[in-house]
Amino acid sequence: MDSDVAEYLRQLRMKVTPKRLAIIDILKKESGYLSPEEIWRRMKKRFARIGLPTVYRNLEELANGKVIYRITHPNRQLYYFYCGNSVHHHHFVCVACRAVNDIEYCAIGDLQEEVRRKLSGRVVSHLLQVNGLCRNCLKKNYKGTWR
Repeated sequence: MDSDVAEYLRQLRMKVTPKRLAIIDILKKESGYLSPEEIWRRMKKRFARIGLPTVYRNLEELANGKVIYRITHPNRQLYYFYCGNSVHHHHFVCVACRAVNDIEYCAIGDLQEEVRRKLSGRVVSHLLQVNGLCRNCLKKNYKGTWR
């Protein structure tokens, strides 16, 4: 496991545990997102006695620390993805093949102004995830159900 990841966990005041490092390692090897159950099945190969609640708890702690990202799927299930890009960005998620790609564009400045002007409010955070079909799935004329 990268010492950078372990150091980042320490900076977040998170314990560097074998299970957390294994979750990050599993997600780093994927180009797309995984469900908690998929991660748990892979974790069971490394840790004979690991429960699904342990995986859920670690996923949430890692996501809250922005070590990994939550993917909110149109089927309303949460998935998780590792993204090593530390610059502010958003994600395009292919609902067919599960690919996740960075989107460098962010319109938060315009949105903040709109909220200030029309609502007399102030934006304190934002999330943007764009769901769709990637180039490869469009070429395949994908018409199946979302995965």
